[in-house]
Amino acid sequence: MKIAIVNGPNLGILGRRQPQIYGNRSWDDIFQRLQQRFPACTLVHFQSNHEGQVIDYLESLEEQGIEALIINPGAWTHQSYAIRDALAALSMPIVEVHISNIYAREDFRAHSLTAPVVTAQLSGFGAEGYRLAVAYLCENPL
Repeated sequence: MKIAIVNGPNLGILGRRQPQIYGNRSWDDIFQRLQQRFPACTLVHFQSNHEGQVIDYLESLEEQGIEALIINPGAWTHQSYAIRDALAALSMPIVEVHISNIYAREDFRAHSLTAPVVTAQLSGFGAEGYRLAVAYLCENPL
């Protein structure tokens, strides 16, 4: 299975950004561990702080032969109808991942615009949420 992992704004600085909330592991470390743990799946990743670039990437997934998506939309979870619409247009399983528990933080974070258009959501497992998402998709093809 070929899975894309897309990270939204401010996730390019994992390991340095508020480690008390997001942990101290860099994205490169997280991604390398995923590749080692799931050699039977092809994993690719994309991160951008620019909403239009993420939408363009999402729109290109099927052309790239991507079969499933893991997305951490970051703050766009709560404010981007454009990201929501791009996700809704995809015909593949989608797992939304949040490192922190978005329901235990500020009130505005408790509402996910993207949750209604994804297959599943993981929130509050730290970087482990990415592993759980990959395991779900690789071991239980939908």
